[in-house]
Amino acid sequence: MAEHTPDYPPRTPPPPKRPLSPPRPETGLQGARARMQVRNRRSANWSLEAAPWSARKATGHVLDRLHEWGYREADQAAADLTDLLVRTAVADGGRRVSVHLADQDRQALIVALSHQPGPAVTDDAVLPELTALGAVACGTDTADDGRRLWAILPL
Repeated sequence: MAEHTPDYPPRTPPPPKRPLSPPRPETGLQGARARMQVRNRRSANWSLEAAPWSARKATGHVLDRLHEWGYREADQAAADLTDLLVRTAVADGGRRVSVHLADQDRQALIVALSHQPGPAVTDDAVLPELTALGAVACGTDTADDGRRLWAILPL
């Protein structure tokens, strides 16, 4: 007996409308740091070229904003802390630095970010200097986007 062949083509599924994409990789905070967020308080920030004059310019910005907010008692300490934070961030060798300022409960948070790609060298020698200049708390951390240095100053 001869095998019967159909007179119509076999039914095949239609091709996918778009190619299948590979599964997404696991995303976590491993090796990354969380973005800095300042909420529910007054804040200001400035982005500056990483140059020798940046510390002086950042100090002027910080003092002007503190004066706008009604703080004038800690001018010298705020100026000294800002100067050291920014000079340290500039020394990391990036193209720019950013300075962030926030206040809460008569304290100011001053942060300098170096924006130097690749992990910066961890240098904790700056922390005792910040404390000697009047910071009640300070810290530093590094990530792929550079180093973050911060200090809290009582106002």
